[in-house]
Amino acid sequence: MTDDLQPLEKEARAIRATCMQMAFDGREGHLSASMTYADVLVALHRRWLRPADAASGRSADRFILSKGHGCTALYAMLAACGRIPKESLALYNHPGGPLPNHPCEHALPEIEMSAGSLGHGLGVATGMLYGLRLRGDSARVAVLLGDGECNEGSVWEAAMFAAARKLGNLLAIVDYNGIQAVGRSDDLMGHTDLAAKFRAFGWAAETLDGHDMAAIVDALSRVPFAPGRPTAIVAKTRMGVSFMEGDVVWHYRKPSADDLARALAELDAAPIHKDVP
Repeated sequence: MTDDLQPLEKEARAIRATCMQMAFDGREGHLSASMTYADVLVALHRRWLRPADAASGRSADRFILSKGHGCTALYAMLAACGRIPKESLALYNHPGGPLPNHPCEHALPEIEMSAGSLGHGLGVATGMLYGLRLRGDSARVAVLLGDGECNEGSVWEAAMFAAARKLGNLLAIVDYNGIQAVGRSDDLMGHTDLAAKFRAFGWAAETLDGHDMAAIVDALSRVPFAPGRPTAIVAKTRMGVSFMEGDVVWHYRKPSADDLARALAELDAAPIHKDVP
């Protein structure tokens, strides 16, 4: 990895460490949904998502987290970018707090969409982008889905619409961590190729290692992969902590104090909000 990508990799480890700390303090699980896409999330926010450009009239690019149960990584990323206070991360899953265990736009206006029930994010992203295009706004929209979420028929209805409307500014990233709530994705989805499915629906699509920062940044730099087509990236991911890898129980399991200490040591990273007075 080149020197200019090393800070991104380091930040991704810190995002994972923050997810562990938030899950421990908030007594809430969903770690296999949060920690797996940290590298992709960092690359998107640091290298792809653009702020508004007043000169051209373009609004800011949007990011939608469709798999809302994996929200601790997004909360941590928003704090790392200075969009929410780092100390607010300590309020994760507190009753009435701004950071519930599924994101709510009414509790936290910095997010684009309330999420929890799966299968809606791609449709919302597609409609949002279509509306932007109708008013001449060239902003882009990225949406992150889970592999289990791709069981939902609504995902493929949105995919058809996006291809038919030639929404080249739409990027869908699938966090293919191989784990769903009650089993393994390949077993439940028939061991099929998701990138091939997206291509069959008229998209340009590739599969990559979701922890190869150079590959992620390169792929993002080439979006759209084909003119006039929406882009799909299927990111093969894992949790990034050896004793948690591939274990379905981490979809719901809450970490113990020992789990937290072991994970932070292996990640060689500290939660980003623990140095805040």
